[in-house]
Amino acid sequence: MAAPPERRCWEREQARLKAGVVEQDTEEWQKDPNFTGLERVGGVDLSYIKGDGTSACASLVVLSYPALQVTRVLYEDCRMVAVTAPYVAGFLAFREVPFLVEAVQRLQQEEPKLRPQVLLVDGNGLLHHRGFGVACHLGVLTDLPCIGVAKNLLQVDGLARDELHREQIRSLQKSGDTFPLTGTSGRVLGMVLRSYNNSSKPLYISVGHRVSLDTAVRLVRACCRYRVPEPIRQADIRSREYIRKQLCAPLEVRPARPESSKKEAELEDESDA
Repeated sequence: MAAPPERRCWEREQARLKAGVVEQDTEEWQKDPNFTGLERVGGVDLSYIKGDGTSACASLVVLSYPALQVTRVLYEDCRMVAVTAPYVAGFLAFREVPFLVEAVQRLQQEEPKLRPQVLLVDGNGLLHHRGFGVACHLGVLTDLPCIGVAKNLLQVDGLARDELHREQIRSLQKSGDTFPLTGTSGRVLGMVLRSYNNSSKPLYISVGHRVSLDTAVRLVRACCRYRVPEPIRQADIRSREYIRKQLCAPLEVRPARPESSKKEAELEDESDA
């Protein structure tokens, strides 16, 4: 598929926003081994109606930390949205992030006391062809600490899903085991984490904004009751349930605001290339 005319504009915008990424811890709670002071963790997700690449549900969920009580969610926002930007590998943020930014803005306007202190994002951060994935994009635009949490390896900078990589995954014997993703450039782009004893499939953690990689990995592990960290898991569950209910009633989809500059299953994580 030919690249859309927006591509050059998107490349310039990515480069401009990338200059604002902070790869270090900026909050006091991040420096504490037990994350003392962390009370609210958010998760975001965009779920598409099956077979429809333009109608989706944007979801933002905020859970209390460390309890992560799913029966007492602090905040939940699910909205049907009309996705109009085309899918282009490496530019997924321009297709999805405007809706997630709007969700964060609604929360700040309606329930400012429930503003998350960190967002877990279903996608990549620095682990990206140009070092600026969805988690970075969302983090810079909202100025919130963000962590990229992907379920599949994005093959960039020489990283490959080869036998060596599979062998390294097999070496992850228990929850909390990790190994770094070091590209041919010599840079550590992220970390592979076995997040759940009962699942041999790891997660791929990368820095989004205002968080170090070590802190990102520790927090994701602390938020995992199952393979996927609970804030993202709940955002996904609730967005799909919202879609199911909407399909039983007339759909109301909202386009992104003009001033705003999940992937379908087959594009999961790999689409953030």
